[in-house]
Amino acid sequence: MATPTFTAPEETSPTDHHRIRQSDSNTSFLRAARAGNLEKVLECLKGGVDINTCNQNGLNALHLAAKEGHVELVEELLERATPVDSATKKGNTALHIAALAGQEGVAKLLVKRGANVNSQSQNGFTPLYMAAQENHLDVVRYLLENGGNQSTATEDGFTPLAIALQQGHNQVVSLLLEKDTKGKVRLPALHIAARKDDIKAAALLLQNDHNADVQSKMMVNRTTENGKSGFTPLHIAAHYGNVNVSTLLLNRGAAVDFTARNGITPLHVASKRGNTSMVALLLDRGAQIDAKTRDGLTPLHCAARSGHELTVELLLERGAPLLARTKNGLSPLHMAAQGDHVDCLKHLLQHMTPVDDVTLDYLTGLHVAAHCGHYRVTKLLLDKRANPNARALNGFTPLHIACKKNRVKVMELLVKYGAVIQAITESGLTPIHVAAFMGHLNIVLLLLQNGASPDICNMRGETALHMAARAGQTEVVRCLLRNGALVDAKARENQTPLHIASRLGKAEIVQLLLQHMAHPDAATTNGYTPLHISAREGQLGVASVLLEAGASHSLPTKKGFTPLHVAAKYGSLDVAKLLLQRKASPDSSGKNGLTPLHVAAHYDNQQVALMLLEQGASPHATAKNGYTPLHIAAKRNQLGVAGALLGSGAEAAVLTRQGVAPLHLAAQEGHSDMVALLLQEGAAANMLTKNGLTSLHLAAQEDRVAIAEILTEHHANVDQHTKLGYTPLIVACHYGNVKMVNFLLQHGASVNEKTKAAQQGNTHIINILLQHGAKPNTVTVITAKFCGITAVPIPVQLSSSQFV
Repeated sequence: MATPTFTAPEETSPTDHHRIRQSDSNTSFLRAARAGNLEKVLECLKGGVDINTCNQNGLNALHLAAKEGHVELVEELLERATPVDSATKKGNTALHIAALAGQEGVAKLLVKRGANVNSQSQNGFTPLYMAAQENHLDVVRYLLENGGNQSTATEDGFTPLAIALQQGHNQVVSLLLEKDTKGKVRLPALHIAARKDDIKAAALLLQNDHNADVQSKMMVNRTTENGKSGFTPLHIAAHYGNVNVSTLLLNRGAAVDFTARNGITPLHVASKRGNTSMVALLLDRGAQIDAKTRDGLTPLHCAARSGHELTVELLLERGAPLLARTKNGLSPLHMAAQGDHVDCLKHLLQHMTPVDDVTLDYLTGLHVAAHCGHYRVTKLLLDKRANPNARALNGFTPLHIACKKNRVKVMELLVKYGAVIQAITESGLTPIHVAAFMGHLNIVLLLLQNGASPDICNMRGETALHMAARAGQTEVVRCLLRNGALVDAKARENQTPLHIASRLGKAEIVQLLLQHMAHPDAATTNGYTPLHISAREGQLGVASVLLEAGASHSLPTKKGFTPLHVAAKYGSLDVAKLLLQRKASPDSSGKNGLTPLHVAAHYDNQQVALMLLEQGASPHATAKNGYTPLHIAAKRNQLGVAGALLGSGAEAAVLTRQGVAPLHLAAQEGHSDMVALLLQEGAAANMLTKNGLTSLHLAAQEDRVAIAEILTEHHANVDQHTKLGYTPLIVACHYGNVKMVNFLLQHGASVNEKTKAAQQGNTHIINILLQHGAKPNTVTVITAKFCGITAVPIPVQLSSSQFV
């Protein structure tokens, strides 16, 4: 190995001192500069000394101050116009001298003041070379970060890296190598030497280990730090195909099958990159040819996927397993087909790989080629007698896949080689279903020209026209209709393509279907017409098109709902307006006598309710059970709707045939605000149902104390009897509602009304009644039913001590 030239500090000889003594002022000036005596330097300059005065070797005050690290003095000299790159007789600048001496502060100042960071002295030395030679790590780092070029070599060809390696300055070596990655992932020194195929650097790095038997093996198999790959230097060398450095690494103990993260070996890397010579070297050194990554990839998978024909051939000759599987069942054949690598595929087939080899999902190479649209691979496989009708696990054939992916040339080729044009998947899809749904017009036309039926149904009873309508494929719909597709074909639940297009708001497709005589009033098994469906979905444009085509706005569903009922249910305000504009009856009644206003009230669609009222809907309409819209709003606590109804003339005290008022329903459900509203609008707190129940009875039954408070504030009778003689207190006692019992008693309810409280065994309530003066021997209303048992004997039977 060549011996590098070393730089040394420039000194003054005894002769120099003699001569300097001849000029005391110059000597004093330079001595002051070396000593960092700023005051003395300024005094000399004031006395007329030339700032650029040099000694015999050409060192001036800036050079001397830089060598000794006098930052303040250096800055003063630069301020007084000392040239920052003034050179000595050997061509060294102040930056060279500061770098050699390790004066980082001075170096930084000089660079900031414009010093040439890559200036070369007489022998080609740069400041970076000098800092690397003397192991000044921080200076090296600073120079590299500020444009230092480590590729610049001395006259005898040595770079900063070479001198650092020669001197054994490992930290400097590592830094230089790391910075040489040009912004890529930072790598350890040996990894970078492997990347650059720098045998000399790699050898020196390994040679500098103190314990060659242990340390070098540790270094040679060291993985990348803070990286995701976990690669060793051998992985890196394999990636770049650097056979020379790989040989060195293997000779020095590199593990040929070292598995990085995800189970990747150097052989996987070399195979993926197509570095055939490297693959050969690794195999010669015992690399495992069937090694698998975490995903199950072998080196043959990697080479086949990347299309490296020579590498594939070599691996096959060395016995690579043909049928090795990845975790999802892909073989090298599938990989080659995926990448459109015809030559790799030929090698695999020549080595007797089954042409119809399948994955876990029963996908063949032909499926893969069809998916990717690889015509050449498809033809090769078909020429090798691949089955054009092979079915994947879901029943898809290569033709289905080609139609789905719009691979026209592959599709034509498959048909030419005998692909069944109406092959059916597990869900009943034919190729034309798939192409229609995806909107591939050219494929649809080709299929029709080759005899595909547009009316064949899938498992849901859908034709290609249904699927095109569902996907909004207007041009495909037009094509199918022109080619005779059944416009009113019925799928599951008797849905026609018009129903589907109406649901999705595809107005243009709806228009097309109607122009081809689609029945605008076709009904599903539940009686829904396309107009019902557009009303449900709020599809105003579609509803308008349907009505223009003569769709009926009065047809009921099996539950008796017209499209207006449906719009009211789902809050489709604009569609409801349109229907009313087209003379739909606002009071049309369904099976149970419900009007659209009842429905809007039930679902709290206030805007629709208001609009119906504005358009003349009756707030007094009664369903078969006698409920008005106000009853429903009260029960459902729809305050906004109730307010609109009352504002439009609905009676707060309206009764059903059973005498049930909205107030009864609101009280029973515990809707305090609704109860208050109804009472405010004229409902009587003591209104009786046919069997004599008041709202207070119903509140007592459900323990609605807050409701009872409102009712009593409006003079509800706490002792009102039903036809069977029950008071609210009796009801509360019967249901064990202690809070309500206390409330009623506090508001004067009679405790001596005949009661069946004891029959429920509620000792707590009995105690409350007794404390309020109830007569223990009062016979209950239902004496006959309960054999005359009085209130006292029951608690006595439970625990008479409670009443002592």
